[in-house]
Amino acid sequence: MTPIRKMTLAVILAVTAVMTQAEELKISTQYPDGNAVLNELRRAGQAIKTQTDGRVDIRYYPGGVMGDDRAVQRKIRIGQLHGAFVQSGALANDFRDSQVLNAPLLFRDYQEVDAVRAQLDADIEQGFADGGWQTFGLIEAGFAYGMSQQPITSMDSLKAQKLWLPANDPFSEQIARAFGINPIVLNIGDVLTALQTGAIDAIVAPPVGAITLQWYSRVDYLTDAPFMYTYGVLALSERAFGKLSPADQAIVEAEFRNASASIDQQTRQDNLRSFAALETLGIDIVEPGEADRTALETESEAATRLLIERDQFSADIYQKVDAILTAHRDTL
Repeated sequence: MTPIRKMTLAVILAVTAVMTQAEELKISTQYPDGNAVLNELRRAGQAIKTQTDGRVDIRYYPGGVMGDDRAVQRKIRIGQLHGAFVQSGALANDFRDSQVLNAPLLFRDYQEVDAVRAQLDADIEQGFADGGWQTFGLIEAGFAYGMSQQPITSMDSLKAQKLWLPANDPFSEQIARAFGINPIVLNIGDVLTALQTGAIDAIVAPPVGAITLQWYSRVDYLTDAPFMYTYGVLALSERAFGKLSPADQAIVEAEFRNASASIDQQTRQDNLRSFAALETLGIDIVEPGEADRTALETESEAATRLLIERDQFSADIYQKVDAILTAHRDTL
């Protein structure tokens, strides 16, 4: 073989190696290994690797090993990570209106959630895209309820509680302060001890979280008025997603959308079952009377107006949600 032919073959082999080199997408999540959510994400990752013939490899970093939301986003910006499974508030700096679904006492039940999401999910995803994120559908985390050691039926009784809110969740803190509540902010790992010592005596959390983290064992009451709706997204930076070929993008999109939809549906069922389980575990379900419920909703509307004034989300997006809810309630 002539030197020229050898050189040509070497170039072809080098180019082929570059073209077939796997693109590794590194994704962070707070969910621990073995969790059902992470199992579904791993299933999607394996399907992506198989369908792309190894051109796209998904690597997960579970259990929060990459740090909190701020640390994760910093690592995404410098390319150390490429995406994350996060609660919606983590991306609020890139799309403020994503927080509208978290407005206090916005929804009365899951039927109202479904009515709003049917018309709003696409807008929220587009907002994330405009902010530089490729997402694959909203993923429900569920209603967060007030759970306490003393019954909460009114705004006055809520304000009397030593209420915990999670650290690094500025929107929830803004909600509490809009109600005139000074929350006690702690990391999730400190909540059980704080309940045991009396440092806090009330929490706001989805039922499945209260059971999984054993918080239910230190509270006696749950107020059956959904304080806020919570959701998350699986998000890749547009820069990382854009490095994939169109064909591989389509595969990643399809598999991650399937996984997101599956987790979304499963979380709904898990929370419904957990809500029922709390009562069997000895938690008293407190039903606010009509007057108390109306007063709570009135206070929440005032708090929501304050959130809009503080630019937590726009009046336009809230009015759109309110119109959908009004139309839905009018059909009942």
